[in-house]
Amino acid sequence: MSRIYKAFENKKAFIAFLTAGDPDYEASLNNFRAVIEAGASLIEVGIPFSDPIAEGPVIQEADIRALASGMTTDKAFQLVKDIRKDYDVPIVFMTYANPVYHYGTERFFKNASEAGADGIIVPDCPFEERHEFDETAEKYGMDYISMIAPTSEDRIKTIASQAKGFIYVVSSLGVTGVRSEIKTDLESIISLIKESTDTPAAIGFGISTPEQAAKMSKIADGVIVGSAMVRIVAEHGSGAPDKLKSYVEEMTSAKNLS
Repeated sequence: MSRIYKAFENKKAFIAFLTAGDPDYEASLNNFRAVIEAGASLIEVGIPFSDPIAEGPVIQEADIRALASGMTTDKAFQLVKDIRKDYDVPIVFMTYANPVYHYGTERFFKNASEAGADGIIVPDCPFEERHEFDETAEKYGMDYISMIAPTSEDRIKTIASQAKGFIYVVSSLGVTGVRSEIKTDLESIISLIKESTDTPAAIGFGISTPEQAAKMSKIADGVIVGSAMVRIVAEHGSGAPDKLKSYVEEMTSAKNLS
């Protein structure tokens, strides 16, 4: 049984995203530790990239800060190794196709697996072109996480039927970022997913409040929060760990979330 599966076992998962190396290595490591200790079920470690097309300004700025501090793919792997010294929480990398290709696909997945990662999300890789990443991830014991967006339409069942680890359901069109309201008919999307697979489905993009988290957790197997947490890092600097811990505790106290 994979660690990712355990994140959803008998509970709704709270999935937390932070950018590796934001604002620097040690601060980033402390932020991840705080999030884990506060009760995150699974963490997404963003590998900073100069052209993160799926990200809004909050995460774009975090990528810039991380890159300016000297964060690299190898240092992101080391960050996961350091997290693994103390925690068994599921860890998934979030990155883009270009950094994987530039690093070398085989080498990337080998090193990511050895670092302790359980899966990977590549938002700019179309479903039809996933095979190299998917097959190499599987070779090294990692899950290639599929994304389903409101525009997936008649492909939803096909994507869901081949999904591994968990399914990242994109709540809204556009890039990542805090949203005051989510209007997408997510219940219909989740219903189509559940007709095709037992793989857990978690909703991300725009969730920032306990009320939103509680609402989304009623229809999905978990929620994903990124921009709201990255904003805390940007605003609070060295005081971010305490603020992140309080925020995660507040979010996971939402009904049905753990």
